[in-house]
Amino acid sequence: MFFFYNNRKPRQFNYKPILYNPDKDEFNERILKVKKEMGVVEDTDYKPTIKGEFIRNTNHLRRKVNKEKSTGKSTAKRNITLIIFLVVLIVVGYIIYFT
Repeated sequence: MFFFYNNRKPRQFNYKPILYNPDKDEFNERILKVKKEMGVVEDTDYKPTIKGEFIRNTNHLRRKVNKEKSTGKSTAKRNITLIIFLVVLIVVGYIIYFT
């Protein structure tokens, strides 16, 4: 029936961010502060760019991107080709079956 004594505990949250380096962030903030004081950088909101960092730090995504660059085909092109092929196959099957 009910198991009150042998309940499993939920797994603990153990997230280790890949892209976070507190020393580097602190260093960049100090550099930005000094540049603002010197007048080199305007007082705008600073947004660090991390575009592409996740792909560079994961092996399977890096291999996938390198493979797409070497072959020149992306997964979107392959998927569209597959969908077109299936539609043509369904139309041909429909014509053969009902004629």
